[in-house]
Amino acid sequence: MEARDYPDSPGYKSAGTSQEAAQAIAGHAKTLRARVLDAITSEPAGLSADAVADKLGASILSVRPRVSELHRAGDIRRTETRTRNASGMNATVWVAAPPLQGPAAAE
Repeated sequence: MEARDYPDSPGYKSAGTSQEAAQAIAGHAKTLRARVLDAITSEPAGLSADAVADKLGASILSVRPRVSELHRAGDIRRTETRTRNASGMNATVWVAAPPLQGPAAAE
């Protein structure tokens, strides 16, 4: 994977199992990314990655990377709100990012 492919394609940090996992999910990632965005967009107050996984009936291990990709692409943004996840830790609540305004939107 080349750096310019991320966040449109799953990323990996090094060759080996990480790269193999990214390649294995590549076909499914785009669809899951769209489902994750729809789930977050459907909740005005936002959702944590864990809540998205629960809502979609998907593995958190598949959802978290899609959340990272959506954030990197500018489709979602962090809120100040935190919620507890399944492990009892604080988790970020994500909301849809507002559309770009002005000259940047035309690019």
